[in-house]
Amino acid sequence: MLQSLASNSCVRLIQNNTSTWYFFFLVIGYVLYLIFGAMVFSSVELPYEDLLRQDLRNVKRQFLQENECLSEERLEEFLGKALEASNYGVSVLNNATANWNWDFTSALFFASTVLSTTGYGHTVPLSDGGKAFCIIYSVIGIPFTLLFLTAVVQRIMVYVTRGPVMYIHTRWGFSKQLVALVHALVLGLVTASCFFFIPAAAFSSLEDDWNFLESFYFCFISLSTIGLGDYVPGEGYNQKFRQLYKIGITFYLMLGLIAMLVVLETFCELQELKHFRKMFYLKKEKAEDCVHIIDHEHLSFSSVSDQAASLREDKLNEPFMDVPPLTYSASDFSSLNR
Repeated sequence: MLQSLASNSCVRLIQNNTSTWYFFFLVIGYVLYLIFGAMVFSSVELPYEDLLRQDLRNVKRQFLQENECLSEERLEEFLGKALEASNYGVSVLNNATANWNWDFTSALFFASTVLSTTGYGHTVPLSDGGKAFCIIYSVIGIPFTLLFLTAVVQRIMVYVTRGPVMYIHTRWGFSKQLVALVHALVLGLVTASCFFFIPAAAFSSLEDDWNFLESFYFCFISLSTIGLGDYVPGEGYNQKFRQLYKIGITFYLMLGLIAMLVVLETFCELQELKHFRKMFYLKKEKAEDCVHIIDHEHLSFSSVSDQAASLREDKLNEPFMDVPPLTYSASDFSSLNR
């Protein structure tokens, strides 16, 4: 008996808190996914890092042996300054001195990466005034960019997603959920072709040191606003039409970001994903509903009596014009005269 009561109470507890349990499993799954990613990245990249460290040590040792007049301390000092300058986008190599990081086109590209929160990190403000302005510019510009992107995506969704889905649904009578799912898949494939595969092929031909995988990697890292900064286009010393190239990349990033948001919004409007997301949401209980429930429990009899009284008053207060008029015929008068 006690065991059955305990099991029933546990079942009721689980049923009443399903969203909490779903959210708990979601948190556990996300933490496990983070750990899984860390383990894979560590196992894949750690051997390459070790090889790179060994190569640098061997090159440094060989350089010191060939130049005995140079001490290791002076070499360390020079390398430290060179790396510090490289972190600010300034290189000591002769073939990289022709490109300026803060001409107008480069500054425009930097502003677009700041406002879109991509942030490659290859170019950063050098002066204190530039750092202060970057803070103020970002505080105002990032919300402004979100507002701009939201307005643009909302208008595009009307013509790209909602309109075609409703037209096919009403014109041919297909299921709206099926049409929305097929449309989302087709839109995803078209977006991937126009903003990932085709640009990756273009970047692999325009950039000397990039293959197709590296170009596709740059497109994905950029349009997903991750922006690691290990691959930045237009930074080669022999880049032709560099300014025009930079402006084209700026427009590509903005259009690609809008396209990605449209695709994500299209998938988020699918009924299957809506139901799946609601599994983890906290159900809201309105205070008005609780008040109505309490009033219903404590004032049920009085409410019934009040309703009956109000009905009687309504009947008594009915206007006279609603009463059907009395009609008399000639035969009635003749009978009265008799």
